[in-house]
Formats: sequence, structure tokens, C-alpha cells
Amino acid sequence: MIRGLLNSRICAIVTKRIGLLAGAALFAAPLWAGATVAIQAVRVHQAPDYTRVVFDTSAPVRYRLFTLENPPRVVLDLDDAAPRDGLELGQIKLDSTSVRSLRSAVRGGTNFRIVLDVDRVMRPNAFTLQPIASYGHRLVVDLYSKSAGPPPQRVRASEGRLRNLVVAIDAGHGGEDPGAVGVGKVYEKQVVLKVAQYLDALFDAEPGYRGELIRSGDYYVSLRRRTQIAREKRADLFVSIHADAFNSRDVRGASVYTLSERGASSETARWLAEKENRSDLIGGVGAVSLDDKDDLLAHVLLDLSMDANQSASIEAGEAVLGALAGITRLHKSTLEQAGFVVLKSPDIPSILIEMGYLSNPAEARELKRTDYQKRLARAIFTGLTATLETAPPPDTLLAARQSTHGKNVKHVIRRGDTLSEIASRYRISARRLREANGIAGDAIRVGQVLVIPAS
Repeated sequence: MIRGLLNSRICAIVTKRIGLLAGAALFAAPLWAGATVAIQAVRVHQAPDYTRVVFDTSAPVRYRLFTLENPPRVVLDLDDAAPRDGLELGQIKLDSTSVRSLRSAVRGGTNFRIVLDVDRVMRPNAFTLQPIASYGHRLVVDLYSKSAGPPPQRVRASEGRLRNLVVAIDAGHGGEDPGAVGVGKVYEKQVVLKVAQYLDALFDAEPGYRGELIRSGDYYVSLRRRTQIAREKRADLFVSIHADAFNSRDVRGASVYTLSERGASSETARWLAEKENRSDLIGGVGAVSLDDKDDLLAHVLLDLSMDANQSASIEAGEAVLGALAGITRLHKSTLEQAGFVVLKSPDIPSILIEMGYLSNPAEARELKRTDYQKRLARAIFTGLTATLETAPPPDTLLAARQSTHGKNVKHVIRRGDTLSEIASRYRISARRLREANGIAGDAIRVGQVLVIPAS
């Protein structure tokens, strides 16, 4: 009987050890047999305002994070973890980042300590990410500089000085957030960045305009931070660029979105509730601070700003939709509305463009092509400039040039517009309006751009 018990225990121990060895083999032999999580790779991304260090792991990992000074270090302790066989943390590429070196050591038998030597005192933030697309489990450490000052407030242009009209261009996703992954491993984050860069170049080459990229490389920017950057750049318009995906390969076509009324209402309440937002400048109503206004007046001013900017957003969205219709199929022929966070800036007209569906094989192939990306950028540029030139801000070079040279005004057709009503609004005859635009009858379409000849 005793011998039977001993044999059973021996079998159990052997079975357990075999299981541990088999598990270890799954993540390519870590440094010691007791670890249950393998560090499979390490990547470092440098963004303009922070550094992101990503650890790919074979399973979720428990961690502790703290900092040390003199010299500045960020320390990460991982439970039951080890690098995979052949992974040397000291050889990770760190060029042009805030991390000077990576060091590591075994602690307590099955724990692993990683020390990040950094070039300044940092404020770290860590979190884990679940598997998505081609990515597995990840531990992310974001390093923010403690010495960085607060972002500059949005201010008006100096009196008497003319400025370029600024368009903030937001390439969606980035870094550890790939966005949609299409047929043939086409990544949304890469496609939208290319189109954003082409669009930025078009604005920079056009006199009177300046493009500003929200992200210029493969790193992630939080959704609220994207609109904050646009505000810091004193943007007159914000355009967010994306590519969609669906569970059906047959769905295709481009879409354009503005903020829904419900989203606008909830954002008004949020801005009024937050002290930081109340003290910010609301460009839609001039250089007005909400900080010294009572709640009722602040609510009225903010509502006016949101209404004005929603109207401008709709006009811009319809113009871009009309321009895109000339080069690609539309998913819906009308402007759509949704509560996207990046559209919720009360002082900047904002639109979001879904250029197509990466889940559709034909569109995935097109969106990957450089020539098609440039055509999309050109169409977006055409729609946006048509809108912006309709009524440019008076302190811009564009407005001054129109005034000095008597340049023809442009009008973007909106729902409910008629040719006769537009002619009456600009105090010209319908016949002259048709002649200036080569229109035979009265048929016009939403998003169409009309040249308004000087009266």
C-alpha cells in the first residue's frame, strides 16, 4: 500500500515536471524552468511627447513599476517571467529615444527585473493589452517627461498680422493600435498615415494654407490628445482619416462623418463640468474664456460655438463626400453622423473620413497603392479647400487675397439648396450663376462646388 502511494506520488511529480517542460518549450526555453511567461520581443517607439516601450509576452503578466533618481531610472518587476531563448535586452535598438539602455536581472528565482536607464526624470504609466490581429499579449510602458510644461493655450492671431489657414490632419490609430487589418496584411495605421502625409504636403504647397500632422510616425496618440494637439496648433479645421473593416468581404465604399447632435450635447456638458475646459479659449465665439462666466451664460456661449462649428463641419463633410464620389465608390451617398471622440472639439469644425473597407479584397489592394493614396489625398484636399475658401477667417492670408484680387467666392452645395436661392443669396442672376459653372438646367448635387462670380 505504501509502495503504491509512493509510486503514485512519483508519477504525479514526473507528470508535473514533464508538463512544465512542455509549457516552457512553447515559448522557446526561458532563462529558468520555473517561469510561466516568456518575454518574446521588445519594441521602443518615440513619439513627440512620450516614449513607449512594448514587451510582447506569451501570456498576461503581473508587474510592478517604480522610478529611481540620481541617475534617473524606471524599474519594472515581472512575476514568473523570463526572456525567450536568444532575446538579449541589452541589444534592443534604442536610437533617438529617451531610453539610454536596458538592463535586466533574475530576482527571487522566478521573477525578472528590467531597468530602463532614461535621459531625464520620467513619469511612467504601464498597462497590459489583450491580443488583437497579429499582436499577442503586451505590456506597455509609457514614459512622460516630468519636466515638460503645460501645453500652450490656443490664442488669437495678433491684430494686424495675417496668418495661414491651418488644417489639422489626424491619421487614426498608430503604434500598438494597428486599426483594421485587411486582406494581405494591409494595416490601417500605415495606410492612413501615408494619405495624411500626402494631404499635409498638398496644404503646405498651397499658398495661404498650412497642414499640421497630429502624428507623423508609427506611434499612438490618445483620442482626447489628438483634439488637444489640434487646438495647440490653432487649427481652423480638423480632419481624421481612417479605413474601415467589416465581417463581410462584400461591404465597400467611403464614408464621411460629423458629430451627432447627441454627441455634441454630451460634450457641452463635459466641457462645462471640467475646470480645464472651462478656462480654455473657445475659438468659435472669439477670444472668450468660460472661466469667469456663470453657468447659464457659459452654456449659451458654448452651445453657440458648437452649433456654428457643427454647421461648418457639415459643409466640409459634404464637400469632401462630393469630391470622393469622383474617384471611388461611396458606402453611403449622404453625410453620416456619430459620436466619435475625435470630433468632439467645440471650437474646431471636425470631420472623420473612412476611405474604404480593408476587409474588402479589392479595396484593400487599392488602399495599399501609392497612386490611389495620392488620389484620395487630392480629393480630400479639393473638398476641404472649396469649403475653406467659401468664407475664410478675416485674419488669414486667404481672406486678404480674396479681398485684394476680387477672387471669385466658392459655394458648397448643402441639402436644401436650390440654384435660384443661391443666386439670390449672392445677389446675382441665376443665368449668370449657370454660365459661370457650365450648368444647363437647375440640377445640382450635395457637395458640388459652385463658383460665385463677382457681382
